[in-house]
Amino acid sequence: MLCLAALVAVPLYYVVVNTFKTQAEMSASPLALPSQLYLQNYVDVFGRVPLAASFVNTLVVTVASITVMLLVGSMAAYAMVVRSSRFNTVLGLCLLAAFVIPGQSTLIPLYRFLVDIGLIDTLSGLVLLYSAGAIFCYFLIQGYMRTLPFEIIEAARIDGAGPWQIFWRIVLPLVRPILVTVGVFQTMWVWNDFITPNVFLTSPDNRTIVLQVYSAVGQFSTDWPLFMTLSVLAILPMVVFFVLTQRHIVSGLVGGAIKG
Repeated sequence: MLCLAALVAVPLYYVVVNTFKTQAEMSASPLALPSQLYLQNYVDVFGRVPLAASFVNTLVVTVASITVMLLVGSMAAYAMVVRSSRFNTVLGLCLLAAFVIPGQSTLIPLYRFLVDIGLIDTLSGLVLLYSAGAIFCYFLIQGYMRTLPFEIIEAARIDGAGPWQIFWRIVLPLVRPILVTVGVFQTMWVWNDFITPNVFLTSPDNRTIVLQVYSAVGQFSTDWPLFMTLSVLAILPMVVFFVLTQRHIVSGLVGGAIKG
């Protein structure tokens, strides 16, 4: 495992190390450590690229999308688990079928749909597209909810609590581990996604951070240290986010397996 991890880490090492080199030094020794700490690449990136606007766009889209996905996914899972019926079973199979369809095959109809409703080239339209990820949230949350002690829900009903009160005050706190786990997965997907914003966004002012990196390929085509510097700045927030939340991933996924 350590050998495989080292092999995977080589590209990351290559990118990070060369952000502290000049173009000439990188060409001469791309894998060697820099002879001195060259920070001009970072200064140039911040001076040439509107990073702040791109980060804000990405953050807005990510937070809004994850909120919608978790809310819709948890509500759907709660309804499916609490009220088991033949209709719900058929609907669940339809959702599963929709989940396995490659997203690339739906780009053209989705593009026409956003054009018709006037949300093409908008962050709101991007959030709407990402909200379809609620299906993935639904499947994971549903499996976790099935392990909950439903005697608590029955007791709440006897005490006069309505469906909304039970969902918000009892069910959501109990499924918080899986919500965090799903939120981590979907956050990394939305933040790092390239194809969706590349197809549905055209204005430079609406670019996400990944699109900003892609647009720099032409601009910095002969200056790879600058391009790699921008790439490092784009992935750094997700690296920090994953390090801070990685313990919740395993605990959320296996927590439902040992309850009850």
